[in-house]
Amino acid sequence: MTKRPALEKMAQRIATASLLLLFFLPAKTYAAASDWVTSAGGTIRLVAAQPKADGTIPAILEVRLKPGWKTYWRNPGASGIPPQIAIDPSSGVVLEAIRFPAPQTFGEGPARYVGYDTPVAFPLVLKRTRDDGDLAIRASVFLGICEDICIPVQGELDLVLKKGEFDNPLDGARIADAVAALPQAPSADFKVTAARFDTEAGAIRLRLQLPPEASADRPDFFLAGPSGVSFGELVFGGETGAHRTADIPVKLSGKDKSIKGKPIALTVRAGSRSMETTLAFD
Repeated sequence: MTKRPALEKMAQRIATASLLLLFFLPAKTYAAASDWVTSAGGTIRLVAAQPKADGTIPAILEVRLKPGWKTYWRNPGASGIPPQIAIDPSSGVVLEAIRFPAPQTFGEGPARYVGYDTPVAFPLVLKRTRDDGDLAIRASVFLGICEDICIPVQGELDLVLKKGEFDNPLDGARIADAVAALPQAPSADFKVTAARFDTEAGAIRLRLQLPPEASADRPDFFLAGPSGVSFGELVFGGETGAHRTADIPVKLSGKDKSIKGKPIALTVRAGSRSMETTLAFD
């Protein structure tokens, strides 16, 4: 006759094993992440969470770079390939925007470019176009990863968001961290206080307020405009402290030589903080 303590011990072991099995199930059971696309300098994938009530889908393009390799910002400079994403319309999802953390500048003169030399995640503004059901997202991605030369990376990233499934907490944390790393909106202590376009000089003239903790630092400026608009080397005024001025030469190509109505994205890094705003000129 089997003793009762032995039966209880066996039941406990079975229960423990069942819990461990549930805990160590493959992540893709609940994950909303594509497979990695591999290149010589790193890997890329798409990570997404369940749609919110308004139809928006939290998501990121995650880029893991190998040491010594870099990838590019929205305006990479004279050379380089910024991230480009196209969503298959049959996915039931549209891409409204790619968002960028504050970058760095590398090189000098004609070789100067803007980007990242550590792993980076680009938050995506996705929105569903179907009201119900699963979403099979297929994204075509094209970007540049460089060491001494730039290597174009192209791939298809696929993932499925199943209605009613729970998000993988690790993927949710990756998305939240990427959003938290984005530049802040202008605030009372960190903002552009004045901006105008000097037609005669062909330059944007800015007045900027820096946060107190960064008032002794030289801020970094990054600008991105529409097609046909590029920028020369920024020139700071002679001020020090929290209030600064800067002139940014503007180069206009093509037939339209006006900056009127052309939005320009400005990102400013000052100390440990970054701020982003859109400049528009009448």
